[in-house]
Amino acid sequence: MTAEPIRFDGYRPGVLAAIVGLHMDYYARHWNFGRQFETKVAGELAAFLDRYDPARDLFANTYDDDGGLLGSLTVDGGDNGSGAQLRWFIVGDRARGKGLGRALMQQADNFMRERRYRKVSLTTFAGLDAARKLYEDFGFRLVSEAAEDPWSGTVGLQMFVRD
Repeated sequence: MTAEPIRFDGYRPGVLAAIVGLHMDYYARHWNFGRQFETKVAGELAAFLDRYDPARDLFANTYDDDGGLLGSLTVDGGDNGSGAQLRWFIVGDRARGKGLGRALMQQADNFMRERRYRKVSLTTFAGLDAARKLYEDFGFRLVSEAAEDPWSGTVGLQMFVRD
């Protein structure tokens, strides 16, 4: 990353594959996640993009000068009546530890406040300590934990809520 201001952008051709790639680069290496996780991320993200509405959803991505994806975060305003969800938050290795995750969370925080989302949830698992610190810094609190997860069955599940 350069010292230039962080620039956010939304959809660009190929971004779905790039986001899945960032997830797999990290989660396969550090958590041994495989095909089940990859197809779940790809399928759910594709469904989100198909119904994406900028009036209710945030699709924040950051790119390097060559167009490579550095990080991504989504606020899925949804249409299911259960509140918004923070989803697919990832920062690639090249940008990790340089403040990009906090900048993405700030972008999401601004969006959620502008839209007056009263309840926002996110699903994750124990062991992602840097991400958890950011979630808590932005008002999310752990409300439940389960032994099983939908991604690999091996890491459990945590639900955080901001209300």
